Amino acid sequence: MNIEDFRDYCLAKAGVTEETPFGEDTLVFKVCGKIFALTSISNFEAGINLKCDPELAVELREKYPAVLPGYHMNKKHWNTVLPGGSVTDVLLRQWIDASYQLVVQGLPKSQQQALHL
Repeated sequence: MNIEDFRDYCLAKAGVTEETPFGEDTLVFKVCGKIFALTSISNFEAGINLKCDPELAVELREKYPAVLPGYHMNKKHWNTVLPGGSVTDVLLRQWIDASYQLVVQGLPKSQQQALHL
């Protein structure tokens, strides 16, 4: 997966916006104002940060060399995934979906309903 595919995949989800709140190089994807994915624009290969269930986060780090504790994030709830490594695009899309769903589940019911999921 390249950065254009990643961006397109994230933006295709309901209620998603992209921003650069941490500087012009960090591309952040939010659903209803809450972050579910971010990456470096200039160095996409350095990783994609994705929210993850804490128990699953540890399992994924143990199973995949390309999955690391979340860089500059809460290491309990975030993983950094190195694209193009031991992780297929199919897996990466699944983890993006899971990150999005975790954030959506934490939203108030009214916001969840507004997304029509």
